Amino acid sequence: MRRALSAALLLLLLPLLALAHAYHASIAELRYNPAQKQVEISLKVFTDDFERALSQGQPTPVHLDQQPRAGALAAAYLQRSLRVGTRPGESLPLQFVGMQHEADAYWLYARVALPPSATAKPLTRLHLRQGLLLDLFPDQMNIVNLEARGRKQSVLFRAGNEEQEVRF
Repeated sequence: MRRALSAALLLLLLPLLALAHAYHASIAELRYNPAQKQVEISLKVFTDDFERALSQGQPTPVHLDQQPRAGALAAAYLQRSLRVGTRPGESLPLQFVGMQHEADAYWLYARVALPPSATAKPLTRLHLRQGLLLDLFPDQMNIVNLEARGRKQSVLFRAGNEEQEVRF
């Protein structure tokens, strides 16, 4: 009887646990700023997923609200996972600006300065790699919304499709 009750209780609770975090996704806003000759990046990621990624290779699990090196860990991970270039294979230096906690997520902020060769004539394309969390979650989706030269478009990155060229 006790076993049956335990099994019934487990079956009732499993769907509730799945609802806690039913999907894995991030959303990034990239804005081409021609006046500053840079791409400005805002990226939103779920806290639990991001902490799991940052914990890889660390001696203890990372909890961003208790980690004095949270900014440095976030910056290093972002630099490994997100790449912006003006031609195929290029990876321009990403400057981490900071991060902000919001409910069950974090906003990460960065910028990429464009080289003079890319700004000598109007920029018409970017090469992006958005591999955030793709190695941890097979169902991870990374949505990138790009605003450039008065146009807005969205691009989806998934496992096996981490790199794309965006024309505007």
